[in-house]
Order: sequence, then structure tokens, then C-alpha cells
Amino acid sequence: MLIKKILPKFSRIHFLAVAAAGSMLGSALILSPSEQTAAGRITLNIPLDGQPSSQADSSSPIADLPETTAPTKIKPLVPSAVEQVTETPAPTAAAEPEIAWNEFEVKNGDSLSSLFKRAGASSAELAQMVDDIPGKEWTQIFPGEKLDFAFNSENKLSALRIHRSQLENWLINANADNKFELEKVVLKPDVQTAYAEGVIKSALFIDAKNAGLPDSLIMDLANIFGWDVDFVLDIRSGDSFKLVYEELFLDGKKISNGNILAAEFTNQGETFTAVRYEDQEGKTGYFTPDGKSLKKAFLRTPIDFARISSHFNLQRKHPVLHKFRAHKGTDYAAGRGTPIKASGDGKVIFAGRKGGYGNVVILQHGQSITTLYAHMKGFARGIKNGKRINQGQVIGYVGSSGLATGPHLHYEFRVNGVHKNPVTVKFPHAQPVASNEMSRFKEQAQTALAQMQAYSDSYQVAKRDSLSSDNADL
Repeated sequence: MLIKKILPKFSRIHFLAVAAAGSMLGSALILSPSEQTAAGRITLNIPLDGQPSSQADSSSPIADLPETTAPTKIKPLVPSAVEQVTETPAPTAAAEPEIAWNEFEVKNGDSLSSLFKRAGASSAELAQMVDDIPGKEWTQIFPGEKLDFAFNSENKLSALRIHRSQLENWLINANADNKFELEKVVLKPDVQTAYAEGVIKSALFIDAKNAGLPDSLIMDLANIFGWDVDFVLDIRSGDSFKLVYEELFLDGKKISNGNILAAEFTNQGETFTAVRYEDQEGKTGYFTPDGKSLKKAFLRTPIDFARISSHFNLQRKHPVLHKFRAHKGTDYAAGRGTPIKASGDGKVIFAGRKGGYGNVVILQHGQSITTLYAHMKGFARGIKNGKRINQGQVIGYVGSSGLATGPHLHYEFRVNGVHKNPVTVKFPHAQPVASNEMSRFKEQAQTALAQMQAYSDSYQVAKRDSLSSDNADL
């Protein structure tokens, strides 16, 4: 499989301004982001310029593009912390008491109480923080996060720093009244666009993974086109894809990939095109160039990258009962414990044991459609009758309960009580771009697609030049 990634183009803002130059401790926090990588906590809405930048590395096929477009710059809302220190020197002040910072990593099973105890802080200090700080969001800690405890010369807790990610740090500090206050420090990364394209030889996930495309982008690409393309059944050798996506940098170092901005997937000769759009209310989605949502009311498959072990068949011989019995659903073979997702928004109308189905969940979608998920190992937390469910939400896990010869999901799709083949049933689209957003959407979509086409054209030129050079060497 051929895949090529072409790096930078558009540079963006370095830092979200930090409004605390008055305290040395606050500045230390701002200039010391944690070691962990952000996972989609901050999303930037980037206007696309329509042409790849001429600032790409000279080894990149994009490097030869004419300098038609300058990088788009976004003016910071306020000066950065570094600029503030440079332009307005801090007044001379009395030396602050010496403090010592001790770092602790959150491990499985840790709580704030156990971390405070490990750090040598008292339960009374934790109780005071809980009382002083409104809300309890800061008390939710996750494995891998790092907490820094600061103690003064009297060995009293004076500050707590929570590293949520490389882009987000929370500082809890004692004020003049000896009450704890919470300050959130969030940095915005530089954003650059990157490009990739490739040809499928066997399977999207395998070929893209072997070629070096990150797992997160492969899954994002599959999720964007997953309503139209079954990436297990529909993929053929020769299918192809191309995409423009974000890469996020902090202090010149890449920290993660961002959103896919525009993409194409060609499957069996039919090309599907997607453009990411954020409306004026901040809602995002992927749409066709004419504004139709790529999202459907239902997912085509409720398990990622699972294979069909038994199709919808009204004349099938049952593998356990050895009798001819209609198979009114589709079986997906997968490893025990594989997550099962709701194929659409709905409500749980049954969750429990049901004869040969074993552990089963039945969802009601609107007035006429129900979906059934059977042979589960167990249910996801909170799944019970009456529970409202969102599309893609995990509702249970693959197992072999009931009449099953091995771990798999039995999935049924019913319209007005009549079973339909889940693989071939036509799904309605989700809501398109609103009419009052259409003009804005089309302008952004045209720019995004023009940019992707410019990248693709330059890639193809570079590819031909490379082949010509190789042939000349022979």
C-alpha cells in the first residue's frame, strides 16, 4: 500500500494567554506543561486557505508549490505569558517562602485520599480544599495523570498542581485569606495541516497500520465513512483514500493528531467525500459537499472490524438445534469481551436474560424501529430498562450466553416488528446542514476540497518525477 504524509503548512497560535504574571508560582505552572498527551480536549476551528504552503520541507512533494498563500495567523486574545514578563518587568518584592514540589503519578485504584496520604498531606487539608473549591470536577483523577504537591518551610500544603494533559494544568493555591482557589491554565497548540493518501491491498486497518498511519486516524477515517462503507465486507483491492488532517505541536514538538478536515474514500469505483464543518453554535459533523450529513440514523455494524460469521437467512439450519430455523439477524464473530455499540439513538426496552438469546438488550428507536443484541457476556454499566442511549454508546460485551457455539454478537433490525437484513436495509440520513448555514458551509467546503486537491496534484507530480528518476538510474 502506498501512503505518503506531507507535513506542515499552516501555523497557528502558540499559547492561550495566561492571566497570572503576579505570582512566581503561577508562572512556574504556566511554563511547565505536563508530560502527558492531550486526547481531544481542545479543538481548534481552522479556516483553510485552499492551497498547501510553500514552507514545506524541501524533501516533500509539496515543497515545489508556488507561494500563492501566506500562512493564516490568528492574533492572540491577550499577550502570552512570556511577552508579559518581557514588556512589564515584575516589581521587586520580598522573597517568597521556599516551597518544595513533589510529583506523584495516579495509578489504578488511587483516590485523592490515598494520594494525599502518600504525599504526606493531611486529610484535613483535603477536606478544606473540597469545602473551598466550588464543584467537584477537580477531584476526578485518572490513571497516568500527575499531581504535584507543594509544601512550605513549615511542611504545610500550600499548592496542588494537576497535570490534566500537555495542554492543560490546574493549579490549586491558597489565597490571602488561606482559602484554596482553583485556576485552570490551558495552552493552545500550533496547528499544521498534513496530507496522506494510499491504495488498499487487503484491508484498511492492516494496510494503513503497516504503512505507518496512526491508529487514531484510521479509526476516525473508518467512522466518517462507516455509514456508507462496511470496512469488513465492502473493501476491495484497489480501493483508495486521501485526507487532510491536523497535527498539533507545542514548543515545536508534535504532541498529537487533530481532526480530519477533508477526506475521500473510493470503494469499488464509488467515491465518497467528507468535509468537517463546525456551525455557528459550535456543533461539528462531516458532510458531503452539498451539505448532506454522512452520518446516518443507524450504524451499519455495531462492532468495529468484526467479521460476519452468519448472514441473515430465512432457511438456515441452526448450528445447535440442527433444525431448519430462520436466522433473522446477522452474527458478528469477535473475541469475548469485545465492546458492542448501540447502532442508533434510542431507549432500552429490555435488558436481561431471554431464552436462547442469552443476555440480550433491545433498543427502541422512535416509533417503528427496534434493534436486538444477543449472546452478550454482560451489560455495560448503567444499562437497564428505560435508559436513554446514544448512537455508538457501548451497551454490552461479546459473549456466548444462550444457544451459542462460540463468542459472537447476534444482531437484529426490525421495522414495525418485521425483521430486516441489517446488512442491506436502507438507513435514513441524519440532519443536513441547516439552511441558514448553507452559504457559510459551501464556502468552507470549497476551500477545504481545493486544498486537498492541491495536495493530491502535487503528490502525483512528485510520484511521477520519482519514478522517472528511478528509471533513469537504471
